[in-house]
Amino acid sequence: MAIGIRKKDTVQIIKGKDAAQKGEKARGEVKAIDARTQRVIVEGQNIVKRHVKAGSAKQTGILEQEASIHVSNVVLICPNCNKPSRVGSRKLEDGSKVRICKRCKGVIE
Repeated sequence: MAIGIRKKDTVQIIKGKDAAQKGEKARGEVKAIDARTQRVIVEGQNIVKRHVKAGSAKQTGILEQEASIHVSNVVLICPNCNKPSRVGSRKLEDGSKVRICKRCKGVIE
């Protein structure tokens, strides 16, 4: 199943503990995508604490890092209209397939 969100896209969290922040604070850039489980890691969002024992790890103690969020809980921010919108696809005249914003019908690069 196609996700419609790619790495380095700006997304807004619409559900979960970080969605309560609302607005610009709940936005971030996608760092990684796991298409198999349909989860994304958003930069600066969904921060969790991990307790790391001393041993083979470089850093030990209590570390803060981003946890993954299911793709249904985020929405793409259109770079053209700068608003949250759904993603569609369209074939151009030259045969290439591009993503489009469902709100402004603009092409998402």
